[in-house]
Parts: sequence; structure tokens; C-alpha cells
Amino acid sequence: MAKIIFVNTNEEVELPDGSPIQEVCEKAGIPFACSEGICGSCIIEVIEGMNNLTDPTQAEKDFFGEVENERLACQCKIKKGTVKIRF
Repeated sequence: MAKIIFVNTNEEVELPDGSPIQEVCEKAGIPFACSEGICGSCIIEVIEGMNNLTDPTQAEKDFFGEVENERLACQCKIKKGTVKIRF
């Protein structure tokens, strides 16, 4: 089982390895508008565990360019381990 820690709320959520993180992020209060990586409403800051997320999608690369610690929650899956995020 993988784990996401929301540093804003100090909430921890477990989910199966390989799961998309959108649903748990939405329940934590992160807004979602398009869910396709276009609008940017679901930007998260990855504090720790970036290597435990899937690689950035083309939509994220187009949106951010070279930003290293931000992701779009609608585009991420957690591979394993723990990821700490701030929103």
C-alpha cells in the first residue's frame, strides 16, 4: 500500500500501489476543474517522494516546463511508498 500525506491538514491516506491520486486529493480539498491537465486547478507541491509518483505526463510538461516540485494531481499515479504534498 502506498501513502499520501497532506501536510496542510496532516491527513494520511493509504491507497493501492499504482493508483491515481485524484480521488483522494479531491476528498482532501484540492479543486479539480478539467481533470485533463489543461486548467491547472489541481496543482500540488510535492514536498517529499517525487520518485514515488509516475513520471510527468506531456500535459504536465506543457503546463509547467521545467518546474521540479509541482505536479497536476489529475495526472499523477502513486507507484509505491509515501508522498508528502501541499496544496
